[in-house]
Amino acid sequence: MNNESLIPIAPGLDEPLEILEACHGRIESQLATLERLLEHVPRHGSDVQAQQAASAVIRYFDSAGRHHHEDEEMDLFPRLRRRLAENVDNMLAVLLAEHAQMERTWPLLRSILAEIAVGQSGHLDPDKVHAYTALYRRHIERENRELFPLAKKAFDAGDIAELSAAMTTRRSI
Repeated sequence: MNNESLIPIAPGLDEPLEILEACHGRIESQLATLERLLEHVPRHGSDVQAQQAASAVIRYFDSAGRHHHEDEEMDLFPRLRRRLAENVDNMLAVLLAEHAQMERTWPLLRSILAEIAVGQSGHLDPDKVHAYTALYRRHIERENRELFPLAKKAFDAGDIAELSAAMTTRRSI
């Protein structure tokens, strides 16, 4: 008998690298919602569906998305740098620059989404949305392909426990 569950099981906070990877799937879902709003709002305006979608995207990127970047910048990246020294400096510099670019772009998108979320007619600029989603997708792909495999090889049980504790604390504040 196959013991695999039909329902995907989310990783627990004792699996911090797996949580960060799973978060990428949730980010992708929010990016897809953002792209669907590009088509929906011009045809239907800021109707109930648009309001709910815009609110969900805002809620995600203001909380879980922010925690994700903090987990990486405050805990994962420094720990990986300590373990692998200069071997990861270039990669981490690129990832940090991408985080900074996302942080600069988000407030503009957020302000328009906030208008839509309260039923006002917000205009999402397709070029800005596509630039943001493309940046995020490239970033996720790089982390999944390069960063997480390195961390899994470099980290010992103590590193995983410390990363887990930091992520747990961040989410309980």
